[in-house]
Amino acid sequence: MNLPDLADLLPRLQHPQVRDLAWTILSPPLLGEAPCRQRHPLAASRWSREPGLLADWLLRQDTDVSVLESWLGRSSIRRLGLYYERLWQFALSEAPDIRLLAANLPIRQAGHTLGELDLLLHDPEGVQHLELAVKFYLGLEQGDGSRHARWLGPGSHDRLDIKLDHLCRHQLPLASRPQALAVLGELTRSPVNSSFWLGGYLFQPWPHGCTAPHGAYPAHLHGRWLRQAQWERYQAQTPDALWLPLPRPAWLAPARLDASQLWERARFAAWIATQPAAARAQLLVRVCATATGDWLEQERLFLVSDEWPSMPVWSQRGE
Repeated sequence: MNLPDLADLLPRLQHPQVRDLAWTILSPPLLGEAPCRQRHPLAASRWSREPGLLADWLLRQDTDVSVLESWLGRSSIRRLGLYYERLWQFALSEAPDIRLLAANLPIRQAGHTLGELDLLLHDPEGVQHLELAVKFYLGLEQGDGSRHARWLGPGSHDRLDIKLDHLCRHQLPLASRPQALAVLGELTRSPVNSSFWLGGYLFQPWPHGCTAPHGAYPAHLHGRWLRQAQWERYQAQTPDALWLPLPRPAWLAPARLDASQLWERARFAAWIATQPAAARAQLLVRVCATATGDWLEQERLFLVSDEWPSMPVWSQRGE
């Protein structure tokens, strides 16, 4: 594919939701090699062949964000994963040569829901069933980091190997089950091709890092993670840096803030000092001022408890 470069386009976009939209479309996958079929949702689109058209469309959304805001406002979006899906739905509904046939299509048997198909679309290569996910995985300090089981979500409720297993063994095969074929037959008579797209960030442990997971995309997005007890030592490397916690709905595109959104250093220091020992993982960003007066994210890291990880997912299969 030949999509616009995210680093070149994002600085031109001002509106947070448009920046998230651009990030959703243009950010690289976590994995370049996967155990089942991975395919960019716009792989066959004219936008991928003529990237200038996509860049122009994104710039127009930034000029008038009302259409995107209306689209997102049609349903309650409380989880980041649902927000990510809604951004993809909007992009695909606007792409010049793609027809969005269904989203979150439930597959049922005798009143019981077997699952949902995230996206069903028709593009120049046929009918595509796509499963979407955005994930933030932290690599463990010890052991072989190339193993997918060594990469956990910040809340320890998720693990890369478990997610891939669910995608490959349940979500993608769902479209070929008899119950799904009956539903799909009402929408299309063409064969359906199933694939997934997994975006997000991989966070290395500080200070020594770890091996990237097997098949990691060479240019995957990344950050660091460290424990609360390590924070003072880490901060001492850049004592004048300006940090603040980033709320979960803002985890996608790199932060762009105005001066009113910044935290004074004293406020941030007080916040850090009052974090309980068992506090949930917090995503922190370091920001710097630009010539235009905005403040842009320079790095991001997860600050986790000293006991992390401590949830049951760690004891599941794979370890």
